[in-house]
Amino acid sequence: MTEKWREDQEYMSYIEDLLATDEVQKLANYTQHMNSTRLEHSISVSYNSYKIAKKVSGDARATARAGLLHDLFYYDWRETKFDEGSHAYMHPRIAVKNAEKITHLSPLEKDIIIKHMWGATITPPKYKEGYIVTMVDKYCAIKEAAMPYTAKWHAYKQRLKKEFI
Repeated sequence: MTEKWREDQEYMSYIEDLLATDEVQKLANYTQHMNSTRLEHSISVSYNSYKIAKKVSGDARATARAGLLHDLFYYDWRETKFDEGSHAYMHPRIAVKNAEKITHLSPLEKDIIIKHMWGATITPPKYKEGYIVTMVDKYCAIKEAAMPYTAKWHAYKQRLKKEFI
């Protein structure tokens, strides 16, 4: 994962307090989409969503913070099952409860986190920032899961170039 986000002072001013918490740092202990940790995934969703929100005159701060907190849960989603609903339904609610233990959430931030699984759940986001995080989350998940295949494809193309040049 590229670390351009660390050099973005505005972005860092929005999320550094959250990033400094043990609760967020614990996400590094969980695999998310086969080839990333939950922390790496959350930072990727947060930073990419923040950049888009800025371009569309959205609330970049709320988008960055909610993006970082959208998967703030501590279980293996492949193994844990709930009686109350699917993982897609439950984990955003768990993430909001966990996030509220470490920071105040605005109504916008709550809506972003709760509804980021729209598509797998029924209720769409209320705000454009919610749509941004929802779509960026899907993009990042696909990119992370495909990482080894992408690397193999690039290596294959490089070998072909060397053989035919």
